[in-house]
Amino acid sequence: MKTIIQTKDAAAPIGPYNQAIRINGFLYTSGQIAIDPKTGETLFGSIEEETTRVMKSLEAILKEANMDFSDVIKTSIFISDMNDFASINKIYGAFFDEKSAPARETVQVARLPKDANVEISLIAYKNQ
Repeated sequence: MKTIIQTKDAAAPIGPYNQAIRINGFLYTSGQIAIDPKTGETLFGSIEEETTRVMKSLEAILKEANMDFSDVIKTSIFISDMNDFASINKIYGAFFDEKSAPARETVQVARLPKDANVEISLIAYKNQ
């Protein structure tokens, strides 16, 4: 059965999609950008601040689904400037145990929604 996952601790969707969908133990999140969930405003700080906000949103979605970062099996990272990779990777890596970190790809793109500098989505699994 498909379950919609929604939390007030992550940005509300800005289009016809949901924050996440859980089905058969899998959780699929929509891409998260640095939007303050309280104000709905895009955060344009340092790349570290943007990445931290994105990871906090993903953490809130995982929590709402009764999961955590140890359940994540795959992430996708989209960035506007590959020169920011090391900074993003440092923040991102702090949320995972390196020995059990998920599979991942990181792709530089021409533009992200709301002119964000980083967008991250994930897939998690927990036998429920």
